[in-house]
Amino acid sequence: MQFDTKIAIILRDDLATWQKLNVTAFISGALVGQSPDLIGDTYIDGSGQQYLPMIRQPIMIFIADAEKIRKTYERAIRREVRFALFTNELFATGNDVDNRQAVLAVKSEDLDVVGMALRDDKKTVDKIVKGLKLHG
Repeated sequence: MQFDTKIAIILRDDLATWQKLNVTAFISGALVGQSPDLIGDTYIDGSGQQYLPMIRQPIMIFIADAEKIRKTYERAIRREVRFALFTNELFATGNDVDNRQAVLAVKSEDLDVVGMALRDDKKTVDKIVKGLKLHG
């Protein structure tokens, strides 16, 4: 199946494994919240057991150092692409209210970005993630 859009998650390379997984889970959920059409159909196994639907489109996960993730952030802003954001400060909070307050307390140019998730048309996403390597 071909998709007109592309999903990209960008993670900062100096995060611990648990942090990369945590950030990925949080920001991928934001994509679904913004675009409920991303959810596929319910899964059913051969015995009739049902499972929750998943995101119906592949997700490309990229890795970037602090400088490259900042450039990626700026490219997304310039192209007016909405994206999910995870900053380093969010590792110290414990709930959504505190998360939003932590982001609100910092000016855009000073955000310590450690993760981003975006979905847009393929060409736009490719321009935003240009030069980044897939996480391996």
